[in-house]
Amino acid sequence: MRTDEKFVITINREIGSGGCTIGRKLAEKLGVKFYNKTVLQKLVEHFELSPEQIDRIKARKKNWWTELSELVATGMAPGFSDKLSEVTSRDLFEKESEIIREITDAESCVIAGRSGFFILKDHPNKLSVYVHAPLEKRVARVMRKQNLSEEDARALIARIDEGRDNYTKAFTGSSRYDVHNYDLVLNTDKIDEDEAVETILALIPKTVD
Repeated sequence: MRTDEKFVITINREIGSGGCTIGRKLAEKLGVKFYNKTVLQKLVEHFELSPEQIDRIKARKKNWWTELSELVATGMAPGFSDKLSEVTSRDLFEKESEIIREITDAESCVIAGRSGFFILKDHPNKLSVYVHAPLEKRVARVMRKQNLSEEDARALIARIDEGRDNYTKAFTGSSRYDVHNYDLVLNTDKIDEDEAVETILALIPKTVD
């Protein structure tokens, strides 16, 4: 990767690993934008859905009709919006891919998540990073950052992990845990966020042709 040309760094991460903080600090060091919630907001505006509804669609294992049938059986159908039933996870992935490519065609940046390692796999000037941490460390961080009980933090992590796993597998054909998808894998149980940023920065000159 060269920083004297248009570039992109993708930061895929486990919730509670500090990946977003690392991405934001890295972008500041490089003088470029950090994209995380911006992509989600564009999806919200395009599909006229809430962030929670988008997460729900991404986490689906089945088609929407099966899900609706189950909701009817449990008496929950009245809360199931028409818009939510119309949008598929495929629709989300295709629009998300379009948004990300538009951003990276226009400028250098750091992007968090969004299966960026796959969507941008053919980008000529890209560095892909994966950030992870042991479960207990993730739980503690989520409890602190989101003011949750341990039980609620564990439940949130399990739900988000499952949703991201399903979404990534369905549309990339690969596991997000597969190290072959990344140029660099960082364990934030071994290094702190600032050290992680410096590790990424130190790698960049070595990737120049």
